[in-house]
Amino acid sequence: MDSVHTPPRVAIPIPQTGRLRPVITAIRPWVDGVRPAKAAVGDRVPVEADVLINGHDLVACDVAYTHEDDQGWASVPMHDLGNDRFGAEIPITKIGLYRFVVRGRPDTFETWRRDLRARLSAGQDVSTDLLIGATLLWDAAARATGADRRALASTAELVRDGTDRLDRPLDTVPSIRPRNGPKPPARDRPATLRSLVFSDELGHLVGRHPDPTTAVVSEIQRLFADPARARFSAWYELFPRSASPDPRRPGTLADVERLLPYVARLGFDVLYLPPIHPIGKVNRKGHDGRPLAEPGDPGSPWAIGSDEGGHTAVHPELGTVDDLRSLVAAAAERGIDVAMDLAFQAAPDHPWVSEHPEWFRRDPNGEIRHAENPPKRYEDIYPLDFDSANWPGLWEELLGVARFWIDQGISVFRVDNPHTKPFRFWGWFIDTLKAEHPELIFLSEAFTRPKVMYELARLGFTQSYTYFAWRNEKWDIESYFNELTRTEVADYFRPNLWPNTPDILTETLQSGRPSTFVTRLVLAATLGASYGIYGPAFELQEHVARAPGSEEYGRSEKYEVRHWDLARPDSLADLIGRVNEIRRAHSALQHDRTLRFHRVDNERIVVYSKRSIEPGDADAIVVVVNLDPVHTQSGWVELDLKELGIERPEGLVMHDLLTDARYRWEPTRNFVMLDPTGLPVHLFGVEADAARAASR
Repeated sequence: MDSVHTPPRVAIPIPQTGRLRPVITAIRPWVDGVRPAKAAVGDRVPVEADVLINGHDLVACDVAYTHEDDQGWASVPMHDLGNDRFGAEIPITKIGLYRFVVRGRPDTFETWRRDLRARLSAGQDVSTDLLIGATLLWDAAARATGADRRALASTAELVRDGTDRLDRPLDTVPSIRPRNGPKPPARDRPATLRSLVFSDELGHLVGRHPDPTTAVVSEIQRLFADPARARFSAWYELFPRSASPDPRRPGTLADVERLLPYVARLGFDVLYLPPIHPIGKVNRKGHDGRPLAEPGDPGSPWAIGSDEGGHTAVHPELGTVDDLRSLVAAAAERGIDVAMDLAFQAAPDHPWVSEHPEWFRRDPNGEIRHAENPPKRYEDIYPLDFDSANWPGLWEELLGVARFWIDQGISVFRVDNPHTKPFRFWGWFIDTLKAEHPELIFLSEAFTRPKVMYELARLGFTQSYTYFAWRNEKWDIESYFNELTRTEVADYFRPNLWPNTPDILTETLQSGRPSTFVTRLVLAATLGASYGIYGPAFELQEHVARAPGSEEYGRSEKYEVRHWDLARPDSLADLIGRVNEIRRAHSALQHDRTLRFHRVDNERIVVYSKRSIEPGDADAIVVVVNLDPVHTQSGWVELDLKELGIERPEGLVMHDLLTDARYRWEPTRNFVMLDPTGLPVHLFGVEADAARAASR
């Protein structure tokens, strides 16, 4: 008979931390353990974690955080969100890297108070419990100093001797001071031992002196704080060569500078310029992207480089680098940043083609391959070969391009087609530049697969284009923006919403209906804290496509110089200016994380809200949009008042910030009707009538 096989024993050492009871998991914000999550100056970043403990004891936890320039750590207590989930907010006050940890410990004092309250309610003898409580207070006193130590020790003596004195008036009351504050007036001090034991002041005092040997600390998490403009911005795209007031000549950078009052009147704080470099002459595109240019055709600004220079030159017809400096300075005086386009590609006659032919991929016949996005062909553009044997030299050259323009005062970049370049390049490129200039902002123009867009954001792109332009139905809008604002994506992906771009004239906008342009404007400007328009095409409601089924503009500015009549009576300029004025005046619209959708019994109407994240700020906005550009739509709206930060209202006054009309609403259901031939939206500021803002 075979002997029974006994498996070998495995000697796993007993962990040194075996007596520590809390477990901390599921911390947010969190990206991947390598890249930092995103924040911006002015944010109050919500930090959440699951903090578990065996048994029935309560747990106390907090968030400790520090900025890279700080000497010490600050902390904020975490509050119970239910189901062992805890949360707190970190205030972000300056640009740079923040670190934070979640700390959890058994809360023996609060557990004791909870159990004591239960036993007192049941009429049980609590003499032993009071002795236990006195011991806990003496232990806390031993960890304290000064006034806190004296208050804890004297309270411990009262509790020890308090078996028969719980409800008798106290002869003396310990002087329990709030942190960094005066002691409460005598009339506000506890009058009996029972009220003293269960007072908030005593709980806070004991909580300031926890037993450090029982605490568990999470791994260090990271946040990178960008400037406030990374969180809240309004972009206006403008082709400089179409900025001339004289239709007989193309525009210049000096003409753009003269348009700054117009851009400021519209309320935009980022002026984005497509590439301003010399344009290739070889294989130059003609009107509407025709393969052959005619004499005088200016070509596409994205076909960068010629015998006049490359990525660090300004097209001679636009002006000089000094003209750009002048524009940047004049814009800054109006609170406007000038954003440049980083398009890492080259025209066939770019200096790089002859100086670094190894940076370009060739066909088997030896010819350099032009760019393609089948069926589109870009004969005027050569893509760069990031698989080149000299890829390190290419990386350094591209870094030098960005550094050159940063030296000219540029701190905001829109990056063209980043998804066609290696991920590792962007991680290195952005990390290097932000280590030198942490205030930089990079907008990713990547209309590609969702996970690719998210990966670019994870790698460091500050903001990202989205699929907003094609989200037209209520269910599509709600599901997409819930994904962007209420899932882990929000920890690193900042949406920038554009209803149009020089490449995108959606089928929706091709209808040319003013109601469509108005609804897409209001949706972009209020669903997102950052948005942009390509103008003046948008405010002048340009809507003619190059061909049926195409999203390309007819007479596209990408291939010809346009002259725009900015004073046209049908311009949406005044409405755009009013919307941007509302955005600046209402803190609720300057963040994305409070976006919530509300019920309405009509699938052609979408209703959503935002509210301020600032403590004590009751600002709340409700937006109602008729998604039908032709027909009047109506329905009953059910507001979730908790999401608006309002409790126990006697009524609401809804102030339409676009028309200045006011409507009295009931707290439950309210009727709306929107006619697209008038104004197809309500942009309400919520004025609570006899209501009280809920604590945040």
